[in-house]
Amino acid sequence: MGAEENKIQKLREELDRTPSNKGTQHHRGLLKAKIAALSETKEKKASGTGAALGGYSVKKTGDATVVLIGFPSVGKSTLLNKITNANSEVGGYDFTTLDVIPGVLEYEGAKIQILDVPGIIEGAAEGKGRGREILSVICNSDLVIIMTDVFKIRHIDIIKKELYNGRIRLESKKPDVTIEKTGRGGITVNTAVKLEKIDARTVKAVLNGHRIMNANVVIYTDVTDDQLTDIILNNRKYVPMVVLVNKSEFIDEVEMDAIRNKYPDDIVQFISAEKETNLEELKVMIYDKLQFIQIHTKPVGKEADMDEPLIMTRGCTVGDVCDKLHMSFKKRFKYARIFGKSAKFDGQRKNLGHVLVDGDVVELHL
Repeated sequence: MGAEENKIQKLREELDRTPSNKGTQHHRGLLKAKIAALSETKEKKASGTGAALGGYSVKKTGDATVVLIGFPSVGKSTLLNKITNANSEVGGYDFTTLDVIPGVLEYEGAKIQILDVPGIIEGAAEGKGRGREILSVICNSDLVIIMTDVFKIRHIDIIKKELYNGRIRLESKKPDVTIEKTGRGGITVNTAVKLEKIDARTVKAVLNGHRIMNANVVIYTDVTDDQLTDIILNNRKYVPMVVLVNKSEFIDEVEMDAIRNKYPDDIVQFISAEKETNLEELKVMIYDKLQFIQIHTKPVGKEADMDEPLIMTRGCTVGDVCDKLHMSFKKRFKYARIFGKSAKFDGQRKNLGHVLVDGDVVELHL
């Protein structure tokens, strides 16, 4: 056991001995921060010596990338073959998929790359079963589909835990917290909301645990000590998810409701990949989770192209449209005319920062 690992083990033992209550919140926060900082140092050292595994080489294509992840033999390959143009080998035994198999789902004008990664196992975040390589693919994705079957529901929580340990935050948004390091003056904490999950003393303890002694902290959303550590380390990936339960023909509505009660309705879908049950509903769910909108382009002096829309994401700007069309358009940009719901009137002039909505028509003037 190395020096860092020995320190981490002692801190974890102390954390286990420390009861969780208001009086111990700051101390537990400090312990967890120290564990996270030491773990980060340990991983960087491993990476620097080549001990950490690299990632699979996967070229991103299309409008978004979705990773299909699950334990071995839950039907991932069958599903990929049913909803995309992939031809993934299917076998009735574990570890059929030994590499990343890409496929493209075409839906509502969008081309969505779906990657079937090797079956994940417990301990993936520590590198078991090429776990770190799989996690590196997920970190570059826009949506995670956790797939299991009706006989292995417990795998959902196991996978979520492995992804959490691998720095992936599912169905979460990055907390709105700013930390500005300073040369002196200690730590000042300002809040824009009432804090219920953490207090100023714990905030200071967490920062101290990461060897930050002087900083100005502004908290705009209530956070936990773990979320504050995520902000400090700034290497977490926030990704939406879908929970896919295969072989649904083997359970009834009562059993489905029990699963739905555990996971929100908007992320759970019951399917049968073999019988092609609810696969169209799954496509809709993927499209909606990726927050796609359609933007139409209009050449100056001509009619808008309503047949082949640009697939963009909710909250995109005129500048994002420029980037999608050509890398030089931003530099050459003068103004845009907007036709649609985001404009007060058709043909209104807008700049690069104007936020577009579904169905807008954009006429770029370069």
